[in-house]
Amino acid sequence: IAAARLDAIARLAALIEAMRVARGEGPFPWAAIALVGRLEEALSRRPATEVEDEFRALLEEGRERDRAAARALEGPHLSDLIVIHGPKNTPAPLCSSGEQKALLIGLILAKAELIKELEGASPLVLLDEVAAHLDQGRREALFGEILSLGAQAWMTGTDRELFAPMAQDAQIFAVNRGKIGA
Repeated sequence: IAAARLDAIARLAALIEAMRVARGEGPFPWAAIALVGRLEEALSRRPATEVEDEFRALLEEGRERDRAAARALEGPHLSDLIVIHGPKNTPAPLCSSGEQKALLIGLILAKAELIKELEGASPLVLLDEVAAHLDQGRREALFGEILSLGAQAWMTGTDRELFAPMAQDAQIFAVNRGKIGA
């Protein structure tokens, strides 16, 4: 699992860098990303099969401790995804909430692009209440990115007007008391 995650992060980081070089700075800042954890550290120094054998032994040794804690105290679930706001060279937790949202949207769009590259088809993109948290310029940029990606996107929101720029290219539904309407 840890080796596969490292590979996925490496692919995503390479795509983010290629997009940054090709497009320059845009409305969604590029991110520097890395996975940090005990297994990732071991994988940087030794073959995956060796790390897997060591991890298996570690789990066996810690079985009683894990049972007492009612959870696994070692493993890839303890790894951290480190995200840095690239243009500002600032860790994501130290960015403003608006910068964090823009950074997250940039990561989601890059991941969707990577899936499209690897699978040959755009993924389904689900974005909850995304338009309310963006200024008009970033909203329009997001809509443009989704259209150029060719992805089917489901976006929720409580203000229909925020989606007006997409009216020509989207189906917009209203949900009221459990009923779906136009």
